[in-house]
Amino acid sequence: MDPRLTNLIANALAVLAVLALVAGAFAWVTQRPYFAISTLHIEPLEGDAFDYISAASVSAAVAGRITGNFFSINLDATRRLIETVPWVRKAQIRRQWPNSLSIRIEEHQPLALWNENQMINTWGETFTANQGELPDDVFIPQLNGPEDSERLVVQRYAELARWFSPLSLRVQEITLSPRYAWDVTLSQGTYLNLGRDPAADVADPHGRSGAVPFAARIERFVLAWPALMKRIEGHTLKSADLRYPNGFAITLAPAGAASGK
Repeated sequence: MDPRLTNLIANALAVLAVLALVAGAFAWVTQRPYFAISTLHIEPLEGDAFDYISAASVSAAVAGRITGNFFSINLDATRRLIETVPWVRKAQIRRQWPNSLSIRIEEHQPLALWNENQMINTWGETFTANQGELPDDVFIPQLNGPEDSERLVVQRYAELARWFSPLSLRVQEITLSPRYAWDVTLSQGTYLNLGRDPAADVADPHGRSGAVPFAARIERFVLAWPALMKRIEGHTLKSADLRYPNGFAITLAPAGAASGK
């Protein structure tokens, strides 16, 4: 055999042996307990403090469920795990030498209650969390609707809130029926029947084409409100039916009935 070829093979084998030793040493080092994830540094993505969670509650929720060490941990899988914790909307995760994770969390900010046991955040997304953790002094309306209708209901809620705010009235509850008919309850207890949404007559019932006629019905009622209150002074407006093309019908509460809150 050519001596040069023999030397080349010997050198190659020596290099492979060194690489194998280095790889083995690296594998041994990376499996040492020193690199096991032992600390989670959790902080808000924005602001100085959390509103609905705490670092301790998040750590407790994922205790024993994070796998891998500093080198082997799957950051994407860990992020998805953190985002299953109630009140967590999004998480950003990075390694922190030698055995920690830095976790920044964006909380859900509740806009409204949704159907029986969910909430809608300010992004129009549904989520599930303990409603008992909501502050007692924060007004949270109740929104109801069919599956996948939350964005349309939130859009209508925003429209109604803008119309009624100058009258010092808030929208207490909105219900969208499976036939896309609207019922609204105001903060002082008045019930409004708005009828079927024109948006339901287009191919995409979640589209925007029904916004103008919907707003027109509300505008007519809102503009008439000051004169209506003067006319029924001393009485409580129980309900109003806004389905008529050129006006609306009202029902007064029985004499002596207290208005809702």
